[in-house]
Amino acid sequence: MYNFGLSMANLPLHLESSKMICAMKRQNRYFFTFLLTFLLPFTIGAQNRVDGPVEITLATPYNTMLVHLHYLQSESYEPDKAASVFNGIADTSLAQRLAIQLKQIYDGEGLYVNLNIVPNDPDFRDSLQRRSVFTPFPKELPGIYLEKLDNRWYYAQETVANIPGFHKQVYPFGTDRLLKLVPQSSQQKFLGLKLWQWLGIVLAITLSFLVYILLSRILNPIVKRVSSSRLYPSLIPKKLIRRIARLVSFFIMIRLMRILFPILQLPIEVNTVLVTFLKLAGILIFTLIGLSVVEVVMKYVGRFTRQTESKMDEQLVPIMTRTLQGVIITIAILSALQLLDVNVTALIAGISIGGLAIALAAQDTVKNLFGSFTIFLDRPFQIGDWVNFNGVDGTVEEVGFRSTRVRTFANSLVSVPNGKLSDMVINNYGLRVYRRYSTTITITYGTRPELIEQFVEGLRQIVSIHPDTRKDAFYVHLNGMSSSSLDILFYIFFDVPDWDAELKAKEEILLATLRLAEELGVEFAYPTTSVHVERFPGQKTEEIAPNKKASDSKLNNFLEDYKKRFEER
Repeated sequence: MYNFGLSMANLPLHLESSKMICAMKRQNRYFFTFLLTFLLPFTIGAQNRVDGPVEITLATPYNTMLVHLHYLQSESYEPDKAASVFNGIADTSLAQRLAIQLKQIYDGEGLYVNLNIVPNDPDFRDSLQRRSVFTPFPKELPGIYLEKLDNRWYYAQETVANIPGFHKQVYPFGTDRLLKLVPQSSQQKFLGLKLWQWLGIVLAITLSFLVYILLSRILNPIVKRVSSSRLYPSLIPKKLIRRIARLVSFFIMIRLMRILFPILQLPIEVNTVLVTFLKLAGILIFTLIGLSVVEVVMKYVGRFTRQTESKMDEQLVPIMTRTLQGVIITIAILSALQLLDVNVTALIAGISIGGLAIALAAQDTVKNLFGSFTIFLDRPFQIGDWVNFNGVDGTVEEVGFRSTRVRTFANSLVSVPNGKLSDMVINNYGLRVYRRYSTTITITYGTRPELIEQFVEGLRQIVSIHPDTRKDAFYVHLNGMSSSSLDILFYIFFDVPDWDAELKAKEEILLATLRLAEELGVEFAYPTTSVHVERFPGQKTEEIAPNKKASDSKLNNFLEDYKKRFEER
């Protein structure tokens, strides 16, 4: 009876060490395995136990792997029988060394062979390759597989050629040298591990921690130089630079531990947990590094968008940031699930079917999402524009994934779903090149025609002199004769960037109009009813000669004064 987990502590690294390993106490190993299984929430595979000798038939993949692993256990250590799983190797010692190295690869990578899932069919065929091959670990070791030759299952010739290379990757410092350095007094066991293994764990962790401290100090200026530029040297915060340096150092520390721990030849139960933990930690640290790099890149993108005329780009930066972060986190979660042997393909298929049902139940949300993409692509408005649609009149404040927020002139906040907004007719006042102002100036009927001409000409000069008006298109004309007034059309355009500047320019034009009328003696009309008596019987008509010269002088004086105001501004 034995635990068929691939324990490196149970595996002789050379033939002379078999007696030493056979003297191990199984009770401590079982206790330590139970303790780890209780403390750490990892499934490390089923226990496969075989009583007595194993018949060497190699008729099925199950029997081939059973023979290989069974005869390299401490209770049944016969490497010559384990080497029978290779075909065509005349050198017996080479075959035995390859069998031992292959098991060491499994152990060093923390790959627990569960014989319950190994096919026991002599005619087994791989459904993907459509031939008689079996790969124990297709994701981790795709180059290690069995194939059927002459009704027997052997490790393939490609596997034989790949074993030394894989072994060198897992054990870059070798294995035999370590056992020669270990004193005999440290072979005693404590809690399932030998004393030298406990000491090795402490030394590996200490060395990795020292490397982390050293690298975090070395990488800090390097990351600062890589992430900063000459144009914006202080754009990236020091806190973010230190975080990236520490994360990269921690990632290197984890990679160092992945190299050091297999050398300690820990039991497969322990090594499986450690390898899984280190891989999960590597995924976590790599994800945090990716999120930090996205933050650095988005700071430069944000700096660039602030220099463009469009303000919609600035709103797009946080959305792009959240999208990239979501992609990185999703990839990390899928990688972690795949590492824990979760069927990611089936999970994605289930999510897709569930997502279809959710999409049908949440059509409005999906419509709003596509409406957001339409707004960002077409850009009917940008942040800060004055828009009017469906009774909403205000300034665009934020464009999100679901809705657009508009601050009305009553200072209330209106949220409009993007799905509906993409179908509306939007009047964007913010995209106006010129801001039109049209009104009618009414004067009394008693105003002489000569004075009307002077007043109209004065209004035109006011528009021409003002710096914020359009000079090539404006209309000031006597345009009508109403029941109680003479009507002058005043139709002009302001060349200003926003509403505040428009109000200011309009105020200056209107005040100039009032001052001109006061200077020339023009009276404005308003709706009234007046009774005029031309003359009483016997009264002579008194003619008043117009003083045009005096009126022209007043107009010229007014315009000179008006022009000086803007010249002094």
